[in-house]
Amino acid sequence: MSHKNHHRDPASNQLLNFAKEHEDKKDSITTNGGNPVGYKDASLTVGYHGPILLQDIWLLDEMSHFTKERNPERVVHARGAGAFGYFEVTHDITKYTAAKPFAHIGKKTPIAIRFSTVAGERGYADTVRDVRGFAIKFYTEDGIWDLVGNNTPIFFIKDGALFPSFIHIMKRNPVTNIRPDYDMFFDMISLRPETTHQTLITFSDRGLPRSFRHMHGYGSHTYGFVNEEGKFNWVKFHFVTNQGIQNMSAEEAQKLAGEDPDYHTRDLYNAIAKGDYPSWNMYIQIMTPEQAAKNPYDPFDLTKVWLHADYPLIPVGRIVLNKNPSNYYAEIEQIAMDVANMIPGIEPSPDRMLQLRLFAYRDTHQYRLGPNYRQLPVNSPEKVSNFSRDGYGTVNSQGGAPNYHPNSFCGPENDERAHDLTPTIPLHGDAKRIDSGDDDNYTQARLLWQRVLKDDERERLVTNLADWLKRTTTKIQNRAIKNFAQVDPELGIKLREVLNADEEFHVEL
Repeated sequence: MSHKNHHRDPASNQLLNFAKEHEDKKDSITTNGGNPVGYKDASLTVGYHGPILLQDIWLLDEMSHFTKERNPERVVHARGAGAFGYFEVTHDITKYTAAKPFAHIGKKTPIAIRFSTVAGERGYADTVRDVRGFAIKFYTEDGIWDLVGNNTPIFFIKDGALFPSFIHIMKRNPVTNIRPDYDMFFDMISLRPETTHQTLITFSDRGLPRSFRHMHGYGSHTYGFVNEEGKFNWVKFHFVTNQGIQNMSAEEAQKLAGEDPDYHTRDLYNAIAKGDYPSWNMYIQIMTPEQAAKNPYDPFDLTKVWLHADYPLIPVGRIVLNKNPSNYYAEIEQIAMDVANMIPGIEPSPDRMLQLRLFAYRDTHQYRLGPNYRQLPVNSPEKVSNFSRDGYGTVNSQGGAPNYHPNSFCGPENDERAHDLTPTIPLHGDAKRIDSGDDDNYTQARLLWQRVLKDDERERLVTNLADWLKRTTTKIQNRAIKNFAQVDPELGIKLREVLNADEEFHVEL
């Protein structure tokens, strides 16, 4: 390796490193069936100018695979990076949950994490302003547990009925094919005040994290915990970065989008390759059912946080990423996170967005990867015993085990522990459509504006909001300003001042 190569980062040297590891064991080219290929550099033709023969099986083998190399991309979180590592318990929380990963201090569970942007396509730049996905797959003794969250503790909307519409305003205009469409975005945002809290976070400094390593992660939704005695509590998950929070300016992010659109992906790969393993400390918040019944706001509302003063963070453990993928497509593009993958000791909540995701993730993975996507190695639990068989892409057919239940031939049986850890939750109420969009949408956003953000951070937030708002119609601008003024009159005044100062985009008063 030349002296010059020592100055290149690990990502740039990937092929050099591969060559160094394999210089004494070169392989022969084969077809996908393992058959040796004699000559790869030309197709089989009838003479120099003759047509290619259909019997050129080496060419057809590769070409027929090439035309199918790309499966449909994720409808959201299409752009992403990931790595592998472990979760280690540092504090005992068995009084809250019987879930296997938390069994005892010092226990380690293998994990995979996928980071992502939410709205852009697979080819989008890493550094666009957006929420970042923070999804963890735990490979436990009780199967796969997926904790699929973001780098913010809340989201724009609280009811899954509005999720397709919200994602549409983040995607391309269906006529012009241009993204973002500022009218689409701020039209819905200003018509649904529940979006206010998350919008302020997204347009704050945290909408442009320095790297995946320099941001917190959150389970976001409320989940249930059940301990060995069957005692039930509600829980939220937090992952606090040990690298510290760092963000970038809008100008730097835009510059990097042109110069190095894979900036965050490169940073994650290089950090792990250099042995600078990123880590996060895991915390939980606990709310008893009695507290939930008396809480002044809906504890299952995804647009609101649980205030730390009322529900303090409880330390649990840490996650460490120490292994890069050996192949991005196989291990990251095909990784399939699913909030419905839960293990005994962990339960869903009535969070309306979580309820939708319990269906939607599995449905989209079956569309993208086929009905047996969970048999792919990166998604596969250690063992599966059930009555699902066959289908496109079958890898594990479970041998000769009975494919029906009940049976008399040693087929799998009900798991008593899982049954005992399934709580009885009383439900009551009339089945009807209840729009909760007007439930106090400003108190927590006001706390963010007045108490969390510093003066310079507030100024940048106003600038970032105005930069998008100035491109919308006057009607939408005025409605949005009126909405933001409900958070704090100062926010509305500052937005109007910045927009009025722009001669090209003038707001009618």
